[in-house]
Amino acid sequence: MIETREIKNTQNNSDKRILVYDDNIEILRMCQILFTKYHYQVKTISRCEDVINDVKNFKPHFILMDLWIPEIGGEKAVELLKGNSMTNFIPVFLFSANSDIREISKRVNADGYISKPFNIKEFIETIENQVRIYKDK
Repeated sequence: MIETREIKNTQNNSDKRILVYDDNIEILRMCQILFTKYHYQVKTISRCEDVINDVKNFKPHFILMDLWIPEIGGEKAVELLKGNSMTNFIPVFLFSANSDIREISKRVNADGYISKPFNIKEFIETIENQVRIYKDK
């Protein structure tokens, strides 16, 4: 069970790492299962009060950030990541059912967004493309 601030980390032989922030336990479980199937090392976190240190420690190739996540919220978390020279190059996508997600994503300089609900095939393709672009830099 994922509790508040619990971090799940799935290790495998892959060097692809994805960090997922969401306060919905079912979404975190789904991401854990799905990304593991696609050979990612996955870390899921249900709160984002220490987002910079989380990212520095895990060194993800991609971050998926829920908009309405406890403590500081997804908007502020993305602003912190994009404003820090040690993390601003990592692709961060907002992840939400909010109807204004496109505008919010632009405002906080997120690299993109994924609207909930989503098509799983498109979801995986989007993230795989972002990781590939990041790793090719």
